Amino acid sequence: MSELTVYYDGACPLCVREIALLRRLDRRNRIAFENVAEPDAPVSCPVDREKLLARFHVKLPQGEIVDGARAFTEAYARVPGLAWVRHFGRWGPSRVALDALYALFLKLRPALQRIAGKGA
Repeated sequence: MSELTVYYDGACPLCVREIALLRRLDRRNRIAFENVAEPDAPVSCPVDREKLLARFHVKLPQGEIVDGARAFTEAYARVPGLAWVRHFGRWGPSRVALDALYALFLKLRPALQRIAGKGA
């Protein structure tokens, strides 16, 4: 049984690579993955599909939806040996820094997607 659901943009070359890495690392099958890029695909998340495509989102075991840097740290915390990263996503000062870095990444994402798409 999965502990966490990751909602990802399957049309984004960067996202696909990140999800492939998470799948390889998730040897205990703690993470479920939902590609939200397909317009007709059902999505088990109450968040609007456009928002899911714009930012990384996960659903925690209790049903809470989190996004951004905290979502990444929650996902990677399910990987064997990386549970400690969860604290960075929850602790105020590091969460602020990680969210700032994620906001910068989102601004650069279109250019990075073009580069990643060419290398795929």
